[in-house]
Amino acid sequence: MDDTKLTEMLHRFVGDLGATMAAGNVVVGHRLGLYRALAGEPGSSDELARRTDTDPRYIAEWLRGQAAGGYVTYDADADTYSLTEEQAFVLANPDGAVYAPGAFVLALGSLRAEQRVTDAFRTGDGIGWHEHDSDVFVGCEQFFRPGYLANLTTSWIPALDGVETKLRSGARVADVGCGLGASTILMAEQYPHSTLVGCDYHDGSIELAAKRAADAGVAERITFEVASAQTFSGAGYDLVTTFDCLHDMGDPIGAATHIRQALAEDGTWLIVEPYAGDSVSDNLNPVGRVYYNFSTFLCVPNAMSQPGGYSLGAQAGERAIAQVAERAGFTRFRRAAETPINIVYEARP
Repeated sequence: MDDTKLTEMLHRFVGDLGATMAAGNVVVGHRLGLYRALAGEPGSSDELARRTDTDPRYIAEWLRGQAAGGYVTYDADADTYSLTEEQAFVLANPDGAVYAPGAFVLALGSLRAEQRVTDAFRTGDGIGWHEHDSDVFVGCEQFFRPGYLANLTTSWIPALDGVETKLRSGARVADVGCGLGASTILMAEQYPHSTLVGCDYHDGSIELAAKRAADAGVAERITFEVASAQTFSGAGYDLVTTFDCLHDMGDPIGAATHIRQALAEDGTWLIVEPYAGDSVSDNLNPVGRVYYNFSTFLCVPNAMSQPGGYSLGAQAGERAIAQVAERAGFTRFRRAAETPINIVYEARP
């Protein structure tokens, strides 16, 4: 046995174990508003406890763990804690371009299905999205929404051929697999002359999406419906969108075929998928690790729970997505934009 390689493996294990337990602590900080309170003003554990109406002993231990992980900055001379500008950017603003706590809410919600996933390995059965803990639905939105806020109307839609002009003039849009409606609501807010349909097969998500649209003041321009990607209503859409959901479907070709039929002759399908290369080797990196592991608990089980015979997984890659579009009758397909987290594709009839 190589002692150097063994030491490297043990270091990796210790890092992962610390990260696993840190995830729960990040979610505690998110739920109690600890990061936001600390972003406003540095302080001791007692001061942060007073600001957040929490117990100082718990806060002291929480802060020490956060500092050990590099999520909080500790001043040993003053015995105070603070957030750097970068730490606050990632941890303290749920409406910012990145919000790490939301990802941990999703991760912990996913892990609550561990026993069912273990059983599914043995049986080959699926686990539907709707069968997961409610934190999966909320955390998924909190994980992806910051990226949509930062990119959807500023770079992704403008990268599509002629679509932004249609939306500003007044277009018909279907947001398929809309979840809690984050992307649907963003488009409605940015393009007030357009009308939108948001659909998802999970009735609980649609119920919450409708409430959030009402809270945002755009409910009169969005119709939400409980429907799958293969059955959503309407035709003649100028734009159909699928945000981070095509790879979750057991029948993505059926979904793509229905989308093709629902589009106007000059319509566009906007496909947003996790960043991935075409081969396994392309994805053996930190982003691929995140997506492969989430996919094992969420994406593959959901696809396995549905008819269709597909299970793309979260690291399908451009070639696999293009093949789905081509088999559904789309004749034009291209990569339109990308971020470190997502790739944006444009498909045209």
